[in-house]
Amino acid sequence: MLEVDLCNLRLKNPTILASGILGVSRELLQRVSDSGAGAATIKSITLNPREGHHNPTIIGFEAGIMNAVGYSNAGIEEAKKEFADLSGIKIPIIASIVAEKPEEFALLAGEIDSLHQFSAIELPLSCPHTPGFGLLAGQGTPEATSAITNAVREKTRLPIFVKLSPNVPGIGELAKSAEKAGASAITAVNTLGPGMLIDINSRKPVLDFKCGGISGPALRPVAVRCVYDVYESVKIPIIGVGGILTGRDAIEMILAGATAIGIGSGIYYRGMNIFAQVCREMEMWMKKNKVKSLEEIRGQAHA
Repeated sequence: MLEVDLCNLRLKNPTILASGILGVSRELLQRVSDSGAGAATIKSITLNPREGHHNPTIIGFEAGIMNAVGYSNAGIEEAKKEFADLSGIKIPIIASIVAEKPEEFALLAGEIDSLHQFSAIELPLSCPHTPGFGLLAGQGTPEATSAITNAVREKTRLPIFVKLSPNVPGIGELAKSAEKAGASAITAVNTLGPGMLIDINSRKPVLDFKCGGISGPALRPVAVRCVYDVYESVKIPIIGVGGILTGRDAIEMILAGATAIGIGSGIYYRGMNIFAQVCREMEMWMKKNKVKSLEEIRGQAHA
């Protein structure tokens, strides 16, 4: 009932662990698989080790979560050791890579491809709070999206998922440039913002970086609209991400046009079992509404 085909990857259900949440080790990826996810994305990797922003990097607020982690990671060489053997994990694992220039993306893609462990590569070109990367590096333009996607496509035959920002004025046009350059799917979307919260006692911004990307329920209506716009602009599949906490939220994304759905902040609200819970809730809705497969309702909101 919930099986989906995503760029020739057969997923037992459409839920995917979003990048940046838990995917830092093989053991955590195994736990995500055991918790019922259909696939998982690792935390983004850079060429060299990065300390990232200093704490505090994450804060919850009444409508969601705000974060400015800054791509802290051990770099590609340590990642190659950590993810050298993913064969025991029974779900597709997606690598996430970030860099400052197209040629650096290409180098990372070549290293990932050579491991023969990952099922796809995600390119987040949309971080709103890390200097040198994403929006702060000018990667949220059609020209940059095309150049980076082209560079990565030359280094790998793996499916490429290009992760776009909700901040851009024409996300459909951006998706078109990614599709034309060789993207296999669009991930929509990254965090919104950046936003800021100020502690009224210290009278200073809460996050060390001062501002951060907004995720969770506050992002969901924007993410749904972005998926809707991308669906009308490209033929390749869409992974809908942003504030998905329940089966109802997941069905909404499918109706907007998503093939699969990413879950990140939802783990904060419902724990690791959210993947199985969302799937059960989707199945309950489908049975109640006499829907036999997600293909029947995908993009139906456009009718």
